[in-house]
Amino acid sequence: MSLDSGISLLIEIQIGENMVKIAMIGAGSAGFCRLLVQDILTYESMKRAHIALMDIDHERLDTSLKVMENMKFQNRLECSFSATTDRREALKDANFAICMIQAGGLDAYTIDVEIPLKHGVDQCVGDTLNPGGIFRGLRHVPILMGILKDIEEVSKPNVIFLNYANPMAICTWAIQKQFPHIASIGLCHGVQHTTNMLCDWLRIARNEVDVLVAGINHMAWFLKFEHWGKDLYPLLWEKLDKEGLIEGEHYRFEMMKATSFFMTESSGHLSEYLPYFRHRKDIQDMFSGKKFAGETAGNLRGLKPYYEENDRQMDAWATGKVLVPYSATERSVEWAGPIINAKLTGQYTRFVGNILNTGNLIENLSADSCVEVPIFVDRLGMYPTRVGKLPDHCAALCNSNISVQRLAVRAAIEGDMEAVFHACLLDPLTAATLAPHEIRNMVDEMLIAEAQWLPQFAGKTNDSPGHRIGRIISGGDVGQKVSKLDSIISFHDGVKKSMKENTAITL
Repeated sequence: MSLDSGISLLIEIQIGENMVKIAMIGAGSAGFCRLLVQDILTYESMKRAHIALMDIDHERLDTSLKVMENMKFQNRLECSFSATTDRREALKDANFAICMIQAGGLDAYTIDVEIPLKHGVDQCVGDTLNPGGIFRGLRHVPILMGILKDIEEVSKPNVIFLNYANPMAICTWAIQKQFPHIASIGLCHGVQHTTNMLCDWLRIARNEVDVLVAGINHMAWFLKFEHWGKDLYPLLWEKLDKEGLIEGEHYRFEMMKATSFFMTESSGHLSEYLPYFRHRKDIQDMFSGKKFAGETAGNLRGLKPYYEENDRQMDAWATGKVLVPYSATERSVEWAGPIINAKLTGQYTRFVGNILNTGNLIENLSADSCVEVPIFVDRLGMYPTRVGKLPDHCAALCNSNISVQRLAVRAAIEGDMEAVFHACLLDPLTAATLAPHEIRNMVDEMLIAEAQWLPQFAGKTNDSPGHRIGRIISGGDVGQKVSKLDSIISFHDGVKKSMKENTAITL
């Protein structure tokens, strides 16, 4: 079964009145989509679910559908699948919607990393904060607003929206600010992976450990880390002292030594959210490892071979040459499946999710920010935990990122180009690396390079006096002032050609 390449096509399926419908938006990211689907189908409450796959790339969607159908046939599953490039069709009468989009794909992500690096901002990943994360948020928020509007109009009234798209805090903040009446949550796996890593390092069974983790996405803190009620931090310190750190985790252990708390995100990621590490080569040489351990553009470098291998694997599963992996008894660390099951059955589930700080869940983080806290869910809904105060120094580091997120949300929703500049101006890594005029030049270059994915800025002009008056060439003398952007920046090959007339930005 395949999708017609010319039109959006729904594979017709009779969906029973009481059948659970789960819409998967961005299902062309088939590896992650398949993982979530397997998790979902291991629950009795969802074994007959209808899963609506949706993506704008009909070829990848076709492959994903074939993989899912083969998984169903090979394991005699009772679920049903449909596939469509029509988002509203996928969301129609949905009980749950899971989002895993990546707007602009590898083309946009390459710009996110390469232009800042050209200007001196060295990102390892660049999808959560920094110029790369800010611009990914600018691309994703308009799409997410459209998804939530569709959900509002065509999905079930009690639908739950589960978002996996980064930048998690920026996206979730925008969603919940604009659509507070729709139940939504932002999901990440940093807490689970970090907990498992530390348990394995200490040689303690994963299911015997309890954690209290809170903060913001990718900068949450292990406030409690206990084994049957016994504090594990003394053992962490002892093992670090006697054996040294976990390979590839220099940055996280440096921050544990600095703050006394372990943090949730991988070392290379974490190094981006702070002003201490990535602005000096000698420090990077001291602490960085390969790929996610801190390598310059480490994630981008690894993505092309990863995508190629993933495509080969998906093709093998789609054609039936290789059995699609499936286990009825094993589940991943992702929380989407447990959350949906809890909502359907009433069985309490505890997870760590991203939600607005309404009611001061974390007292010393701003009330309008997006925080990551423990949340309980059952049939009646989701109940976030009130954590209280973070240690003051931990809260201060979180607030440095929150200031960037707030401006990025404003820029994404309102199409405010000066807010984009201000977000980058306050970004800890960018501020440690560049002067304000250099940041402005970098931001303008990125706005033009990514114009085709930024509809909220189409036809707008940045009239801020600071943008127009006394512009300085990056790397030039103070006296080298210019008034036109084209005389500041040498655009890389093909950027101007990629701009579409209806998304052109007037700077």
